[in-house]
Amino acid sequence: MYHVPMIALNLTKITSFISRSKPATSLLLSNSRASCRVCSVVGVRTRIRYMSSQPKRLCTESMSAKKIGTHNGTFHCDEVLACFFLRQLPEYKDAEIIRTRDPALLAKCDIVVDVGGEFDPKRHRYDHHQRTFSESFHSLCPEKPWVTKLSSAGLVYLHFGRQVLAQLTELKEGDRQLEVLYDKLYENLVEEVDGVDNGISQCDGEARYAVSTTLSSRVGHLNPRWNSKNQDTEDGFKKAVAMVGEEFLDRLDYYRTSWLPAREVVEGAVQKRHEVDPSGEVLVFSQGGCPWKEHLFALEKELQVKTPIKFVLYPDQNGQWRVQCVPAGLNTFQNRLSLLEEWRGVRDEALSELSGIKGCIFVHAGGFIGGNQTQEGALEMACRTLRAAAQPPANGSS
Repeated sequence: MYHVPMIALNLTKITSFISRSKPATSLLLSNSRASCRVCSVVGVRTRIRYMSSQPKRLCTESMSAKKIGTHNGTFHCDEVLACFFLRQLPEYKDAEIIRTRDPALLAKCDIVVDVGGEFDPKRHRYDHHQRTFSESFHSLCPEKPWVTKLSSAGLVYLHFGRQVLAQLTELKEGDRQLEVLYDKLYENLVEEVDGVDNGISQCDGEARYAVSTTLSSRVGHLNPRWNSKNQDTEDGFKKAVAMVGEEFLDRLDYYRTSWLPAREVVEGAVQKRHEVDPSGEVLVFSQGGCPWKEHLFALEKELQVKTPIKFVLYPDQNGQWRVQCVPAGLNTFQNRLSLLEEWRGVRDEALSELSGIKGCIFVHAGGFIGGNQTQEGALEMACRTLRAAAQPPANGSS
């Protein structure tokens, strides 16, 4: 349905090359003169070169190469991910990563992330540790809703993310699908990194259980252990760059080849809903398994659907049909309208006899889903429920 470059294969080459490389402090990656919001992008590199270790002496053969600055010592997911994003850009694809806190060395870098105490996009300085920094995606781009304080990953993604995605997906900047991907990858990956790095809790109060397998935690585990004799962080940093890159590309591939096509399916069903039933409150998907809920809520707002959709119909793996209630929200088990109460927990012939609808299979005791042997039967179950809901109570009270 969509063509996605086989970028992940390049990461295998990167990892293989890293395993054969000598330990070093400076990691050659990518570069160019990038504007804060406008840059073209290139695919993932298949070649990484390393420079000498401490103190970071500049190699004469690469004097003309661009330089990305970040801090040395213990590394974190935010600057690792920021460096991965930057090396996708043609201007930075052959850049040397200078890991240091020396202001004199940072001053010679073309772009600096997560160190230096400055946020100045015009000079390509993207630190977030200074007391005066409180920027979020929303504060810098008011049309976006996210208010989590940005880390270096979020800052670089905000300014360069569209260009990175344009290259990796072959979509053009300004394309509606690219903007959807841009938002989705921030909301479902980069924002998490921002929140973790800035110490922002997901919720108020103590969590019921610990989540220890986040991307940020996996990056953290690549640092030397406190009691290890070897405290050099360079090898772990290289592994971290490859790991976050692989995860980002895998997430992008899912959203591009599975999640985004599902949006088109849902949008098409929304557009044709009045052909299914005049009420416009029932959708039909020709194929089951489509992740529809998130898309439906977004599209109802985008397409200004006046009457909320109540049911979706789709075939199951056995060729039978399901009628599923639309929930009241993404994170609730409440339904906009549940299937009739008297049908719940009844099955097969008993349900067909009770409802007067042929081919009934079941209605869940919770009333959120039912089954019928045919599409027509599933539709009738939905429509019968809609008509019952539209009737005034028998005693005439509201």
